[in-house]
Amino acid sequence: MTLDVAVQMDHIASIRIAGDSTFALLLEAQARGHRLWHYTPDRLALRDGRVFAGVERLEVRDVPGDHHSLGAVERVDLARFDVVLLRQDPPFDLHYVTTTHLLERIHPKTLVVNDPASVRNAPEKMFVTEFPDLMPPTLISRDADEIRAFRAEFGDIVMKPLYGHGGAAVFRVREADENFGSLMDMFSTTWREPWVIQRYQSEVRDGDKRIILVDGEFAGAVNRVPAADDLRSNMVRGGRAAATDLTDREREICERIGPSLRARGLIFVGIDVIGDFLTEINVTSPTGIRAIRRLGGPDIAAMIWDRIEAKRAAGH
Repeated sequence: MTLDVAVQMDHIASIRIAGDSTFALLLEAQARGHRLWHYTPDRLALRDGRVFAGVERLEVRDVPGDHHSLGAVERVDLARFDVVLLRQDPPFDLHYVTTTHLLERIHPKTLVVNDPASVRNAPEKMFVTEFPDLMPPTLISRDADEIRAFRAEFGDIVMKPLYGHGGAAVFRVREADENFGSLMDMFSTTWREPWVIQRYQSEVRDGDKRIILVDGEFAGAVNRVPAADDLRSNMVRGGRAAATDLTDREREICERIGPSLRARGLIFVGIDVIGDFLTEINVTSPTGIRAIRRLGGPDIAAMIWDRIEAKRAAGH
């Protein structure tokens, strides 16, 4: 099977290939003989019910500093492709939401991975709240009285923007922290959306585990250990990747959420687990598969393409 594959992403010249999951997917697709095209989301256009983009033929190489070649830009109806990979990074803002509406016009005749309607309707920090018994105590609100009551109940809390990404603007507020009022002011003037407030999980010092599920089934995991002077374990914020195995609780979490991921057409998902608690379900542009492979784990890019090819063969 040879597929025509377009990838919607931040420009490929800007990525760091050593840890980039989109790049791993492109390498695997090319190795299988699939034909690749590249475009950035600002090139999308809807005209008379048809979705177009300015695409470029793409070749990739696992060579830092020389990792891609692009052909000339062509205006193409995206319905001509077999697969579109929806892989631009957040922020999950109205621009991002609009791209999901546009891609929904071509899916599922053209298989969009992940399903654009589900990406829109299941943002990371909201979708996870469908499983409250798997989460730490969590409040989503911008109401000052609600937030103060939550802080009074739990003392040590974490505050973060609802549609934040990459560990940006994540704050720990201890019980006697005098910065709480200033943080409340900053959040209220910076974001119109509600915020996420959670009980602080001390287990984060041992790592924030990223677990990858492919079509609802466990595929691999990496433990992200924060630097000594930072709350955040994201590798873009200085977190260190370490090999890991799943605990019984983590397997239970995967088994609980797997059917919902499959039902929503979410083929490539990364969940975050701290201690015994699920904190996020990442569906927009999950990462981690190169780190898992580098640490001796499975080839998750190959697993994802196996599922995509099976769905195309079945007419999905």
